[in-house]
Amino acid sequence: MSAPTPETAENSDRARTSLEALRTEIAKAVVGQDPAVTGLVVALLCRGHVLLEGVPGVAKTLLVRALAAALELDTRRVQFTPDLMPSDVTGSLVYDTHTSEFSFQQGPVFTNLLLADEINRTPPKTQSSLLEAMEERQVTVDGTPRPLPEPFLVAATQNPVEYEGTYPLPEAQLDRFLLKLTVPLPSREDEINVLTRHAEGFNPRDLDAAGVRPVAGPADLAAARAAVAKVSVSAEIAGYVVDICRATRESPSLTLGASPRGATALLSTARAWAWLTGRDYVIPDDVKALAPPTLRHRIQLRPEAEMEGVTADSVISAILAHVPVPR
Repeated sequence: MSAPTPETAENSDRARTSLEALRTEIAKAVVGQDPAVTGLVVALLCRGHVLLEGVPGVAKTLLVRALAAALELDTRRVQFTPDLMPSDVTGSLVYDTHTSEFSFQQGPVFTNLLLADEINRTPPKTQSSLLEAMEERQVTVDGTPRPLPEPFLVAATQNPVEYEGTYPLPEAQLDRFLLKLTVPLPSREDEINVLTRHAEGFNPRDLDAAGVRPVAGPADLAAARAAVAKVSVSAEIAGYVVDICRATRESPSLTLGASPRGATALLSTARAWAWLTGRDYVIPDDVKALAPPTLRHRIQLRPEAEMEGVTADSVISAILAHVPVPR
C-alpha cells in the first residue's frame, strides 16, 4: 500500500477533526449516550444502517435529529404504524390531471438520514419495503429504479419491552443493519443534568435554540470514507475476525451464528473505529470494541439459554474471551 500524500493526510485529519466535533455539538442537545453517537458515526463511515433499541424517553429520536443537524444532512421521520403502507415509505405514482400522465411522488425514504420510528410496529410487508432501499440504495416503482440521495442512512428505533401488537424484524432484515445500538437509561448525574437543562428552558424540538450547528458536511464524510478505505488489515486480524464469527456458529447457546456478511461488517466497523482513533491499521482491540454492536443482532439465542438469563452480549463476551488474540 502506497504512503498517503501530504494533501491526502491533511484531508483525512481535517475530516477526523470535523467528525470528532460531532460529540460536542450533539452534547448540546443529548446528555451522555457517547457510545450511540460513536456508533452512528461509524455507520456513516461504513455506509451502513443502525438499529437503535431503548425504552421510550431516552432521546433516541433526539439523538438522530441532533446528528443530522450537526452534519448538515437532510432528515425525515416516519412513524411506523400497523396501517402504514409500503408506498407511504417509498413513494408512488400519482395521476396528474393537467398532463394526463402519471408522475412519481417521492416518499420520505428520499433523504440522507431516515428515522424509522418504532419499525417493529408495522407489518412485514411495509418493513420489507425498506430492504431494497437499505441494500441497493434505490427504490423501484413500476419497474423503474430510482437512486436514493448520497449519503443515505436508516436509523430505526424499536422498544425492547413492549411487544404487544408488534412484528419482530425477520433475520434477513436484521442482517441489513450494520449495527444494533442500545440506548440505556441515563445515570443519576446525567438525569439531573437533563432536568436542569429543561428547567433552564431547553426545548428538544428547537435544536437551533440549543445551539446545535453544522460542524461537518458531505465533503468531510466523503474524505473520511476515502481515508477509512485505506486503513490496512493484516492477515492475522482478518483471521481473528473470521475465528470470532465461526465461534458464534459453534456456540451451544445459539441456534444461529454470524454469517460471512457479519464478518465483513465487523471488519468494516473495526477499520472505521481504527481511523477514528487516529490509526491507519486495525488492532485486535478495534475488533473487540465493535464486536458487540456489530454481531448482537446477527445471532439467535436458544430458548433454553434465554430462560437461563443468557444474552447475546454475554455470549459475544465469552467468545471474545476464548478466541485466541493475534500477537
